Amino acid sequence: MTTPPFEDRPPADVRITAYDERHFVTYLRLLDADDEGADWREAAQIIFELNAVEEPDRARLVHHSHLERARWMTTRGYRHLLEMSRKH
Repeated sequence: MTTPPFEDRPPADVRITAYDERHFVTYLRLLDADDEGADWREAAQIIFELNAVEEPDRARLVHHSHLERARWMTTRGYRHLLEMSRKH
């Protein structure tokens, strides 16, 4: 599975962004890996194709910041999806 192009940090907006929409599957993959107890280095390699040995700081930043955004989606962001679906 190919991950869409990504930034080192996802947006920190209080609303769902186009970036978030492109990365819904990425966020789900991160949450699944975390729930399964996967090592963050392995998740960074598989999901973002980042080598934590060669780029440890970047791999950690990308993984952790995107996982944090994924968690935000499960606690707050989903509400915006519900609002959007009611409007359509």
